[in-house]
Amino acid sequence: MTLAEAVIEGADPEELEHTPLPSTYTAAYIRKDEVGMFGRTPHGVNGVDKDVRRSLHVGEVPMPRLAPDEVLVAVMASAINFNTVWSAMFEPIPTFAFLERFGRTDPRHDLDTHVLGSDASGVIVRKGAAVQRWRIGDRVVTSPAYVDGEDPVTHHDSMLGNDLRAWGFETNFGGLAEFAVVKATQLLPKPAHLSWEEAACNMLCASTAYRMLVGEHGSRMKQGDVVLLWGATGGLGAYGVQLVKNGGGIPVGVVSSREKAELLRRMGCEHILDRTQFEHLDDEKAWRRLGAEVRRLVGEDPAIVFEHTGKETFGASVYVARKGGSVVTCGSSSGFEHAYDNRHLWMRLKRIIGSHGANYLECAEVNRLISLGMIHPTLSRVYPLERAGDAARAVQTNEHVGKVGVLCLAPEEDLGIEDRALRERVGEPNLRLFRSWPVAP
Repeated sequence: MTLAEAVIEGADPEELEHTPLPSTYTAAYIRKDEVGMFGRTPHGVNGVDKDVRRSLHVGEVPMPRLAPDEVLVAVMASAINFNTVWSAMFEPIPTFAFLERFGRTDPRHDLDTHVLGSDASGVIVRKGAAVQRWRIGDRVVTSPAYVDGEDPVTHHDSMLGNDLRAWGFETNFGGLAEFAVVKATQLLPKPAHLSWEEAACNMLCASTAYRMLVGEHGSRMKQGDVVLLWGATGGLGAYGVQLVKNGGGIPVGVVSSREKAELLRRMGCEHILDRTQFEHLDDEKAWRRLGAEVRRLVGEDPAIVFEHTGKETFGASVYVARKGGSVVTCGSSSGFEHAYDNRHLWMRLKRIIGSHGANYLECAEVNRLISLGMIHPTLSRVYPLERAGDAARAVQTNEHVGKVGVLCLAPEEDLGIEDRALRERVGEPNLRLFRSWPVAP
Protein backbone atom coordinates (compact mmCIF):
# COMPACT_ATOMS: atom_id res chain seq x y z
CA MET A 1 0.00 0.00 0.00
CA THR A 2 1.33 3.44 -0.90
CA LEU A 3 1.29 6.33 1.55
CA ALA A 4 -1.40 8.10 -0.49
CA GLU A 5 -3.57 4.98 -0.39
CA ALA A 6 -3.02 4.64 3.36
CA VAL A 7 -4.19 8.20 3.93
CA ILE A 8 -7.27 7.76 1.74
CA GLU A 9 -8.21 4.55 3.57
CA GLY A 10 -7.84 6.19 6.98
CA ALA A 11 -4.82 4.29 8.24
CA ASP A 12 -3.83 4.80 11.89
CA PRO A 13 -0.86 7.03 12.81
CA GLU A 14 1.56 4.12 13.30
CA GLU A 15 0.81 2.73 9.85
CA LEU A 16 1.18 6.17 8.29
CA GLU A 17 4.52 6.65 9.99
CA HIS A 18 5.91 3.36 8.75
CA THR A 19 4.58 3.50 5.19
CA PRO A 20 7.46 4.64 2.97
CA LEU A 21 7.49 8.08 1.44
CA PRO A 22 7.25 8.14 -2.35
CA SER A 23 10.21 9.62 -4.20
CA THR A 24 7.87 11.79 -6.32
CA TYR A 25 4.32 13.10 -6.08
CA THR A 26 1.76 14.76 -8.33
CA ALA A 27 1.53 18.55 -8.13
CA ALA A 28 0.40 21.65 -10.01
CA TYR A 29 3.46 23.70 -10.90
CA ILE A 30 4.95 26.31 -13.18
CA ARG A 31 8.32 26.05 -14.95
CA LYS A 32 11.23 28.44 -14.89
CA ASP A 33 12.04 27.83 -18.55
CA GLU A 34 8.57 29.15 -19.49
CA VAL A 35 8.81 32.50 -17.70
CA GLY A 36 8.90 34.42 -20.99
CA MET A 37 6.15 32.47 -22.73
CA PHE A 38 3.60 35.31 -22.57
CA GLY A 39 5.96 38.15 -23.42
CA ARG A 40 6.27 41.36 -21.44
CA THR A 41 2.88 42.95 -22.21
CA PRO A 42 0.63 42.94 -19.12
CA HIS A 43 -2.40 40.66 -19.13
CA GLY A 44 -5.35 42.19 -20.96
CA VAL A 45 -3.31 44.94 -22.63
CA ASN A 46 -3.40 45.03 -26.44
CA GLY A 47 -5.52 41.90 -26.43
CA VAL A 48 -2.92 39.78 -24.59
CA ASP A 49 -4.53 36.85 -22.76
CA LYS A 50 -2.08 35.15 -20.42
CA ASP A 51 -4.17 32.00 -20.22
CA VAL A 52 -2.96 30.18 -17.10
CA ARG A 53 -4.03 26.84 -18.56
CA ARG A 54 -0.94 27.09 -20.76
CA SER A 55 1.54 27.69 -17.94
CA LEU A 56 0.11 25.66 -15.04
CA HIS A 57 1.21 22.04 -15.40
CA VAL A 58 0.21 18.95 -13.44
CA GLY A 59 2.77 16.18 -13.13
CA GLU A 60 5.38 14.48 -10.99
CA VAL A 61 7.86 16.47 -8.89
CA PRO A 62 10.56 15.24 -6.45
CA MET A 63 9.63 14.74 -2.81
CA PRO A 64 11.48 17.36 -0.70
CA ARG A 65 13.08 16.71 2.66
CA LEU A 66 11.72 18.30 5.85
CA ALA A 67 13.32 20.92 8.07
CA PRO A 68 13.09 20.29 11.84
CA ASP A 69 10.18 22.75 12.27
CA GLU A 70 8.13 21.44 9.34
CA VAL A 71 5.57 18.73 8.67
CA LEU A 72 4.60 16.86 5.53
CA VAL A 73 0.86 17.03 4.93
CA ALA A 74 -0.94 14.58 2.69
CA VAL A 75 -3.20 17.09 0.97
CA MET A 76 -6.80 15.99 0.61
CA ALA A 77 -7.98 19.25 -0.95
CA SER A 78 -6.75 22.72 -1.83
CA ALA A 79 -8.13 25.93 -3.34
CA ILE A 80 -7.28 28.58 -5.90
CA ASN A 81 -6.29 32.05 -4.73
CA PHE A 82 -5.43 35.01 -6.91
CA ASN A 83 -1.76 34.62 -6.03
CA THR A 84 -1.84 31.34 -7.96
CA VAL A 85 -3.18 33.24 -10.96
CA TRP A 86 -0.46 35.90 -10.64
CA SER A 87 2.16 33.15 -10.38
CA ALA A 88 0.93 31.38 -13.51
CA MET A 89 0.88 34.68 -15.46
CA PHE A 90 4.42 35.45 -14.19
CA GLU A 91 3.12 38.83 -12.94
CA PRO A 92 3.99 41.30 -11.55
CA ILE A 93 7.33 39.46 -11.42
CA PRO A 94 8.00 35.74 -11.88
CA THR A 95 7.80 33.94 -8.55
CA PHE A 96 11.09 32.21 -9.35
CA ALA A 97 12.68 35.47 -8.21
CA PHE A 98 11.22 34.77 -4.74
CA LEU A 99 12.52 31.21 -4.83
CA GLU A 100 16.00 32.29 -5.90
CA ARG A 101 16.18 34.78 -3.03
CA PHE A 102 14.85 32.21 -0.55
CA GLY A 103 17.35 29.71 -1.92
CA ARG A 104 20.23 31.72 -0.48
CA THR A 105 19.17 30.54 2.97
CA ASP A 106 17.17 27.42 2.07
CA PRO A 107 18.38 25.87 -1.22
CA ARG A 108 15.53 23.33 -1.25
CA HIS A 109 13.16 25.95 -2.64
CA ASP A 110 15.26 27.22 -5.55
CA LEU A 111 14.16 24.75 -8.21
CA ASP A 112 13.19 24.84 -11.88
CA THR A 113 9.59 24.02 -10.91
CA HIS A 114 7.40 25.94 -8.48
CA VAL A 115 4.60 23.98 -6.80
CA LEU A 116 1.83 26.51 -6.12
CA GLY A 117 -1.08 26.76 -3.70
CA SER A 118 -1.66 28.69 -0.46
CA ASP A 119 -4.59 26.72 0.99
CA ALA A 120 -4.89 23.07 1.99
CA SER A 121 -6.61 20.56 4.22
CA GLY A 122 -5.15 17.16 4.93
CA VAL A 123 -3.42 14.70 7.23
CA ILE A 124 0.05 14.98 8.80
CA VAL A 125 2.18 12.04 7.62
CA ARG A 126 5.66 13.17 8.72
CA LYS A 127 7.01 15.75 11.16
CA GLY A 128 10.36 17.32 11.90
CA ALA A 129 12.23 16.72 15.13
CA ALA A 130 11.38 20.18 16.53
CA VAL A 131 7.59 19.85 16.07
CA GLN A 132 5.96 19.42 19.49
CA ARG A 133 2.25 20.21 19.31
CA TRP A 134 1.25 18.11 16.31
CA ARG A 135 1.19 14.37 15.69
CA ILE A 136 1.17 12.12 12.65
CA GLY A 137 -2.45 11.43 11.75
CA ASP A 138 -3.76 14.84 12.86
CA ARG A 139 -6.30 16.38 10.51
CA VAL A 140 -5.32 19.95 9.76
CA VAL A 141 -5.86 23.03 7.67
CA THR A 142 -3.04 25.36 6.75
CA SER A 143 -2.65 29.08 7.29
CA PRO A 144 -0.67 30.88 4.58
CA ALA A 145 2.03 32.81 6.48
CA TYR A 146 5.48 31.21 6.35
CA VAL A 147 7.43 33.08 9.05
CA ASP A 148 10.81 33.09 10.73
CA GLY A 149 10.19 32.34 14.40
CA GLU A 150 13.66 33.61 15.35
CA ASP A 151 12.85 37.15 14.21
CA PRO A 152 11.86 39.07 17.39
CA VAL A 153 9.17 41.16 15.69
CA THR A 154 7.25 38.04 14.67
CA HIS A 155 6.35 37.54 18.32
CA HIS A 156 4.58 40.89 18.25
CA ASP A 157 3.01 40.50 14.81
CA SER A 158 4.40 37.97 12.37
CA MET A 159 3.16 40.06 9.42
CA LEU A 160 5.95 42.53 10.27
CA GLY A 161 8.64 39.88 10.01
CA ASN A 162 11.58 40.70 7.78
CA ASP A 163 11.45 37.24 6.20
CA LEU A 164 7.67 36.84 5.95
CA ARG A 165 6.64 34.75 2.95
CA ALA A 166 3.33 33.68 1.46
CA TRP A 167 3.38 29.89 1.42
CA GLY A 168 2.96 28.41 -2.05
CA PHE A 169 3.60 31.80 -3.63
CA GLU A 170 6.93 32.94 -2.20
CA THR A 171 7.88 29.41 -1.14
CA ASN A 172 7.90 26.11 -2.98
CA PHE A 173 6.00 22.89 -2.13
CA GLY A 174 2.55 24.51 -1.84
CA GLY A 175 -0.91 23.04 -1.42
CA LEU A 176 -1.98 22.26 -5.00
CA ALA A 177 -0.45 18.81 -4.76
CA GLU A 178 -0.75 15.37 -3.21
CA PHE A 179 1.76 16.38 -0.51
CA ALA A 180 2.87 19.74 0.87
CA VAL A 181 5.64 21.00 3.16
CA VAL A 182 4.23 23.18 5.93
CA LYS A 183 5.75 24.89 8.96
CA ALA A 184 4.25 23.79 12.28
CA THR A 185 3.29 27.43 12.86
CA GLN A 186 0.93 27.23 9.88
CA LEU A 187 -1.16 24.35 11.23
CA LEU A 188 -4.67 24.57 12.66
CA PRO A 189 -7.21 21.85 13.47
CA LYS A 190 -9.54 20.99 10.61
CA PRO A 191 -13.16 22.05 11.37
CA ALA A 192 -14.82 18.73 12.11
CA HIS A 193 -18.18 19.48 10.45
CA LEU A 194 -16.67 20.35 7.08
CA SER A 195 -15.63 18.15 4.19
CA TRP A 196 -12.04 18.22 2.98
CA GLU A 197 -12.81 20.65 0.16
CA GLU A 198 -14.95 22.91 2.36
CA ALA A 199 -12.19 23.07 4.97
CA ALA A 200 -9.50 23.76 2.37
CA CYS A 201 -11.10 26.85 0.85
CA ASN A 202 -11.24 29.17 3.86
CA MET A 203 -8.01 30.09 5.54
CA LEU A 204 -6.22 32.50 3.23
CA CYS A 205 -9.24 34.64 2.37
CA ALA A 206 -11.12 34.35 5.65
CA SER A 207 -8.08 35.21 7.76
CA THR A 208 -7.14 38.08 5.46
CA ALA A 209 -10.66 39.52 5.78
CA TYR A 210 -10.56 39.01 9.55
CA ARG A 211 -7.36 41.00 9.94
CA MET A 212 -8.69 43.76 7.68
CA LEU A 213 -11.98 44.18 9.49
CA VAL A 214 -11.77 42.77 13.01
CA GLY A 215 -8.16 42.40 14.12
CA GLU A 216 -6.36 45.07 16.07
CA HIS A 217 -4.03 45.73 13.12
CA GLY A 218 -6.88 46.50 10.71
CA SER A 219 -9.88 48.80 10.70
CA ARG A 220 -11.20 47.50 14.04
CA MET A 221 -14.83 47.47 13.02
CA LYS A 222 -17.37 48.12 15.76
CA GLN A 223 -21.10 47.54 16.07
CA GLY A 224 -23.13 49.69 13.71
CA ASP A 225 -20.25 50.53 11.36
CA VAL A 226 -21.28 50.82 7.71
CA VAL A 227 -18.79 48.83 5.62
CA LEU A 228 -18.61 49.09 1.84
CA LEU A 229 -17.22 45.87 0.35
CA TRP A 230 -16.04 45.65 -3.25
CA GLY A 231 -16.43 42.24 -4.88
CA ALA A 232 -18.77 41.14 -2.13
CA THR A 233 -19.40 37.64 -3.49
CA GLY A 234 -15.74 36.97 -4.31
CA GLY A 235 -13.18 35.01 -2.34
CA LEU A 236 -12.39 37.85 0.06
CA GLY A 237 -15.63 39.81 -0.04
CA ALA A 238 -17.91 36.92 0.87
CA TYR A 239 -15.99 36.31 4.10
CA GLY A 240 -15.94 40.06 4.71
CA VAL A 241 -19.72 40.24 4.47
CA GLN A 242 -20.08 37.41 7.00
CA LEU A 243 -17.63 39.02 9.43
CA VAL A 244 -19.37 42.40 9.19
CA LYS A 245 -22.77 40.86 9.87
CA ASN A 246 -21.47 38.71 12.75
CA GLY A 247 -19.81 41.75 14.34
CA GLY A 248 -22.91 43.92 14.27
CA GLY A 249 -21.84 46.04 11.31
CA ILE A 250 -23.89 47.03 8.28
CA PRO A 251 -22.49 45.55 5.05
CA VAL A 252 -23.00 47.32 1.73
CA GLY A 253 -21.96 44.85 -0.95
CA VAL A 254 -20.83 45.81 -4.45
CA VAL A 255 -21.41 43.17 -7.15
CA SER A 256 -21.56 43.12 -10.94
CA SER A 257 -24.70 41.14 -11.77
CA ARG A 258 -28.25 40.48 -10.64
CA GLU A 259 -27.33 36.86 -9.95
CA LYS A 260 -24.56 37.89 -7.57
CA ALA A 261 -26.89 40.43 -5.96
CA GLU A 262 -29.38 37.66 -5.23
CA LEU A 263 -26.61 35.55 -3.71
CA LEU A 264 -25.76 38.45 -1.41
CA ARG A 265 -29.39 38.68 -0.32
CA ARG A 266 -29.37 34.98 0.52
CA MET A 267 -26.33 35.69 2.68
CA GLY A 268 -28.38 38.27 4.57
CA CYS A 269 -26.76 41.36 3.04
CA GLU A 270 -29.61 43.86 2.73
CA HIS A 271 -27.80 46.74 1.03
CA ILE A 272 -26.41 46.03 -2.44
CA LEU A 273 -24.82 48.18 -5.15
CA ASP A 274 -24.66 47.26 -8.82
CA ARG A 275 -21.09 47.81 -9.99
CA THR A 276 -22.21 48.18 -13.62
CA GLN A 277 -23.90 51.48 -12.74
CA PHE A 278 -20.50 52.90 -11.81
CA GLU A 279 -18.28 51.59 -14.59
CA HIS A 280 -16.23 54.78 -14.99
CA LEU A 281 -14.79 55.37 -11.56
CA ASP A 282 -11.90 57.56 -12.67
CA ASP A 283 -13.51 60.94 -11.98
CA GLU A 284 -15.18 62.71 -9.08
CA LYS A 285 -18.62 62.79 -10.71
CA ALA A 286 -18.76 59.02 -10.58
CA TRP A 287 -17.47 59.06 -7.00
CA ARG A 288 -20.24 61.46 -6.04
CA ARG A 289 -22.89 59.20 -7.60
CA LEU A 290 -21.47 56.23 -5.71
CA GLY A 291 -21.45 58.10 -2.40
CA ALA A 292 -25.01 59.32 -2.95
CA GLU A 293 -26.20 55.78 -3.61
CA VAL A 294 -24.58 54.51 -0.39
CA ARG A 295 -26.27 57.29 1.58
CA ARG A 296 -29.59 56.49 -0.09
CA LEU A 297 -29.29 52.88 1.04
CA VAL A 298 -28.07 53.32 4.62
CA GLY A 299 -28.33 57.04 5.39
CA GLU A 300 -24.62 57.72 5.91
CA ASP A 301 -21.16 57.33 4.41
CA PRO A 302 -19.14 54.16 5.06
CA ALA A 303 -16.99 54.07 8.18
CA ILE A 304 -14.84 51.45 6.43
CA VAL A 305 -14.19 50.63 2.79
CA PHE A 306 -12.96 47.05 2.21
CA GLU A 307 -10.52 47.30 -0.70
CA HIS A 308 -8.74 44.67 -2.73
CA THR A 309 -9.55 45.58 -6.33
CA GLY A 310 -7.05 48.45 -6.48
CA LYS A 311 -6.53 50.70 -9.47
CA GLU A 312 -10.11 50.77 -10.79
CA THR A 313 -11.79 51.53 -7.46
CA PHE A 314 -9.28 53.09 -5.10
CA GLY A 315 -10.00 56.73 -5.89
CA ALA A 316 -13.70 56.11 -5.31
CA SER A 317 -12.97 54.28 -2.07
CA VAL A 318 -10.98 57.18 -0.63
CA TYR A 319 -13.72 59.61 -1.65
CA VAL A 320 -16.75 57.74 -0.26
CA ALA A 321 -15.26 56.87 3.16
CA ARG A 322 -16.79 59.09 5.81
CA LYS A 323 -14.90 61.85 7.60
CA GLY A 324 -12.50 60.10 9.97
CA GLY A 325 -13.18 56.79 8.23
CA SER A 326 -10.74 54.29 6.78
CA VAL A 327 -9.92 52.43 3.60
CA VAL A 328 -8.36 49.06 4.39
CA THR A 329 -6.58 47.43 1.47
CA CYS A 330 -4.96 44.04 0.98
CA GLY A 331 -4.46 43.85 -2.77
CA SER A 332 -4.82 45.29 -6.24
CA SER A 333 -6.38 42.76 -8.59
CA SER A 334 -7.14 45.45 -11.21
CA GLY A 335 -3.71 47.08 -11.03
CA PHE A 336 -1.14 48.28 -8.52
CA GLU A 337 -0.82 51.95 -9.47
CA HIS A 338 -3.55 53.77 -7.55
CA ALA A 339 -4.70 57.35 -8.10
CA TYR A 340 -6.87 59.36 -5.72
CA ASP A 341 -7.50 62.99 -4.77
CA ASN A 342 -5.43 63.47 -1.63
CA ARG A 343 -7.54 66.45 -0.53
CA HIS A 344 -10.33 64.03 0.35
CA LEU A 345 -7.90 62.09 2.52
CA TRP A 346 -6.09 64.76 4.51
CA MET A 347 -8.85 67.38 4.77
CA ARG A 348 -11.38 64.84 5.98
CA LEU A 349 -8.97 63.01 8.29
CA LYS A 350 -9.32 59.62 6.66
CA ARG A 351 -6.88 56.74 6.93
CA ILE A 352 -5.51 54.20 4.47
CA ILE A 353 -4.61 50.94 6.22
CA GLY A 354 -2.35 48.44 4.50
CA SER A 355 -3.18 44.87 5.45
CA HIS A 356 -1.37 41.72 4.33
CA GLY A 357 -2.42 38.20 5.19
CA ALA A 358 -2.95 37.39 8.86
CA ASN A 359 -0.78 36.36 11.76
CA TYR A 360 -1.06 32.97 13.45
CA LEU A 361 -3.36 34.21 16.23
CA GLU A 362 -5.71 35.89 13.75
CA CYS A 363 -5.79 32.68 11.72
CA ALA A 364 -6.58 30.68 14.85
CA GLU A 365 -9.37 33.09 15.77
CA VAL A 366 -11.07 32.89 12.40
CA ASN A 367 -10.60 29.10 12.29
CA ARG A 368 -12.41 28.96 15.64
CA LEU A 369 -15.34 30.89 14.15
CA ILE A 370 -15.43 28.47 11.22
CA SER A 371 -15.21 25.48 13.58
CA LEU A 372 -18.13 26.83 15.61
CA GLY A 373 -20.24 27.15 12.46
CA MET A 374 -20.37 30.97 12.69
CA ILE A 375 -18.50 31.54 9.41
CA HIS A 376 -19.36 29.34 6.46
CA PRO A 377 -17.33 28.16 3.46
CA THR A 378 -17.83 30.06 0.23
CA LEU A 379 -16.93 27.14 -2.00
CA SER A 380 -18.63 27.40 -5.39
CA ARG A 381 -17.06 24.67 -7.51
CA VAL A 382 -14.56 21.83 -7.13
CA TYR A 383 -12.09 20.54 -9.72
CA PRO A 384 -9.80 17.49 -9.63
CA LEU A 385 -6.08 18.15 -9.35
CA GLU A 386 -5.47 17.22 -12.98
CA ARG A 387 -7.69 20.18 -13.93
CA ALA A 388 -5.95 22.72 -11.70
CA GLY A 389 -5.33 24.86 -14.78
CA ASP A 390 -9.07 25.06 -15.49
CA ALA A 391 -9.72 25.93 -11.85
CA ALA A 392 -7.19 28.76 -11.96
CA ARG A 393 -8.59 29.96 -15.28
CA ALA A 394 -12.06 30.30 -13.73
CA VAL A 395 -10.59 32.63 -11.12
CA GLN A 396 -8.46 34.47 -13.70
CA THR A 397 -11.53 35.30 -15.82
CA ASN A 398 -13.80 35.96 -12.80
CA GLU A 399 -16.16 33.16 -13.85
CA HIS A 400 -16.85 32.24 -10.26
CA VAL A 401 -18.26 33.32 -6.95
CA GLY A 402 -16.61 32.67 -3.59
CA LYS A 403 -13.79 30.14 -3.74
CA VAL A 404 -12.82 27.48 -6.28
CA GLY A 405 -11.63 24.22 -4.70
CA VAL A 406 -9.34 21.46 -5.94
CA LEU A 407 -9.47 17.81 -4.86
CA CYS A 408 -5.96 16.44 -4.38
CA LEU A 409 -5.88 13.03 -2.65
CA ALA A 410 -9.57 13.04 -1.79
CA PRO A 411 -11.17 10.77 -4.41
CA GLU A 412 -14.51 12.60 -4.36
CA GLU A 413 -16.38 15.43 -2.71
CA ASP A 414 -18.11 15.36 0.70
CA LEU A 415 -15.54 13.18 2.46
CA GLY A 416 -13.81 13.94 5.76
CA ILE A 417 -16.89 15.08 7.71
CA GLU A 418 -16.65 14.02 11.38
CA ASP A 419 -19.17 16.13 13.35
CA ARG A 420 -22.49 15.41 11.68
CA ALA A 421 -24.49 16.87 14.57
CA LEU A 422 -22.86 20.31 14.24
CA ARG A 423 -23.25 20.14 10.48
CA GLU A 424 -26.96 19.50 10.90
CA ARG A 425 -27.29 22.44 13.30
CA VAL A 426 -25.45 24.77 10.93
CA GLY A 427 -27.55 23.51 8.04
CA GLU A 428 -26.67 22.30 4.57
CA PRO A 429 -28.25 25.37 2.91
CA ASN A 430 -25.73 27.61 4.70
CA LEU A 431 -22.77 25.34 4.05
CA ARG A 432 -23.60 24.75 0.38
CA LEU A 433 -25.04 28.13 -0.56
CA PHE A 434 -22.24 29.07 -2.93
CA ARG A 435 -21.90 25.56 -4.38
CA SER A 436 -25.52 25.49 -5.43
CA TRP A 437 -25.49 28.95 -7.01
CA PRO A 438 -26.06 29.06 -10.79
CA VAL A 439 -23.57 31.90 -11.33
CA ALA A 440 -20.76 29.43 -10.59
CA PRO A 441 -19.20 27.91 -13.76
